[in-house]
Amino acid sequence: MSKQFHPNNYKDTAKTYQPRPNVFLNCLKAFFVGGLICVIGQGLIQLYSTVFDFTEKEAGNPTLTTLILISAILTGFGVYDKLGQFAGAGSAVPVTGFANTITSAALEHKSEGLVLGVASNMFKLAGPVIVFGVVSAYIVGVIRYLIQQLM
Repeated sequence: MSKQFHPNNYKDTAKTYQPRPNVFLNCLKAFFVGGLICVIGQGLIQLYSTVFDFTEKEAGNPTLTTLILISAILTGFGVYDKLGQFAGAGSAVPVTGFANTITSAALEHKSEGLVLGVASNMFKLAGPVIVFGVVSAYIVGVIRYLIQQLM
């Protein structure tokens, strides 16, 4: 095998021709889009607090539900994917990013049927996240309990 066809040489050569990402611009876009999503969430909290007389804590659940609904609708119309391409990690704000992931998995497998396509593939992504959240909450709860017992 000659030196020019070795896989390592190909990777090194390809790296020299790849455009370098503008890290500062990508960080700026992620910061502003993620911040905008959070500002919308805060605006919804204020809206629910004033219109429905909720406390700020009580307004949290309808706010999350509204953000999930908006994210799912935008994913269905393909808008959230374009937002993700533009903002990168900024669009992965936990609630909206998670809703986008589940909705896009459901849409991708809708041709396989409601149960075996949409439901099963939607929860392939959601399952590990939910399990990790529950296990993490349990571990943090045990640690907190032990610290309280020591003090």
